[in-house]
Amino acid sequence: MAKITYSRTLLPTPAQVADLYRSAGLARPVEDLPRLTKMIQQASLLVTAWDEGLLVGLSRTLTDFCYCAYLSDLAVRADYQRQGIGRRLIALTKEAVSDESMLLLLSVPAAMGYYPTAGMQAVDNAFLLKRTT
Repeated sequence: MAKITYSRTLLPTPAQVADLYRSAGLARPVEDLPRLTKMIQQASLLVTAWDEGLLVGLSRTLTDFCYCAYLSDLAVRADYQRQGIGRRLIALTKEAVSDESMLLLLSVPAAMGYYPTAGMQAVDNAFLLKRTT
């Protein structure tokens, strides 16, 4: 098993993030690098997981660090899944946003069964206005 290191300060490039999202199967605008760049730069919190120089996991969060946090992306490279990396990224994210803050995530249908195993509670009181582009 690889030795994974985690960081809140080591920022990945947009190309590294696009490659990770493709591997993890996340439907993100990976061909639109200017948009992906903004997604990275304007996140309140990025927690990354690395196997030496390879980005293997990412948690991207928008938060005020005292009341609410939206975990907008949780991605783990396909061949690194089932090693606890996602759980560790969630734990490090929760630690960074503090116990004062709730942590909200919108899941893709294929991952709905994963999040309860990572300690997250399903809710049915959310509403959504979908993006148009």
